[in-house]
Amino acid sequence: MPKLDIYHDTVKHALEKDNWTITHDPFFLKIGERKLYADLGAARLISAEKGHEKIVVEIKSFIGKSDVNDLENAIGQFFLYYQILKQREPSRLLYLAVNETAFNGIFAEEIGQIVLADPMFRLIVFDEENEVITRWIPA
Repeated sequence: MPKLDIYHDTVKHALEKDNWTITHDPFFLKIGERKLYADLGAARLISAEKGHEKIVVEIKSFIGKSDVNDLENAIGQFFLYYQILKQREPSRLLYLAVNETAFNGIFAEEIGQIVLADPMFRLIVFDEENEVITRWIPA
């Protein structure tokens, strides 16, 4: 099992505060003989007519020596998980979770804006001190 991101529990608590039920911790993905683990799976009741909304969340701290390298790694992992989920569990939406600092840093720059402009990309921004979600992108 992979090492948990430093913000794992923070994001978990923030999702719970936002009325999500954590269904998987971690979320196991198997493709062929390979085993992959996204950080969290969650669900919440939307309405009686719509059923449950289900998501998978990959958490990234962006505390490496290079924000660009952290972004490259996060986007690569996001894309891989996105493709696997599209085949294995198409009802689940994948989100990358980052803190406000990363969002206001690399994601506010032109390089981050290119990533955010892609319609397949989804981002959760969280406040690590208050353990709350501040943005869902797209909203």
